[in-house]
Amino acid sequence: MPHAPAAARLKVVLDTNIYVAAFGYPMGPTAALWTAALDRQYRLLVSSAIIRELARVLRSDFTWQEPRVQNVIRVVGQVGEIITPRTRVQAATADPDDDRILECAVDGQADLIVSNDHHLLDLKAYQEIAIIASPDFRRTLGLK
Repeated sequence: MPHAPAAARLKVVLDTNIYVAAFGYPMGPTAALWTAALDRQYRLLVSSAIIRELARVLRSDFTWQEPRVQNVIRVVGQVGEIITPRTRVQAATADPDDDRILECAVDGQADLIVSNDHHLLDLKAYQEIAIIASPDFRRTLGLK
């Protein structure tokens, strides 16, 4: 039986800003990361807190209509492996919402967190989970 590529085994938590970039700008470079999740090129980990924040941002910042928001969060929930964090993190003092990303990563035993948020990127890693920007993850997956 052939082995899956190494990236397919990577467990990855995407920060809300990655989803927003992918869904808000479907022709942009970050959208390739969502397409890679759909294609199962890596294991996407997501929590209900991440999904709630995504829905809130799409509604308030992008003024998406409710049916469109519901469709996106349904698909994210179907593609991602739902993690129910038990760990409570208070590491992102500048932006406490980022703690939800870290909690999902810790309890999902993620290999990577992908974010374009400098609050998370400045950490570089959390509990040995690397935190990288979307261009770096695109390179990891062999995407442009």
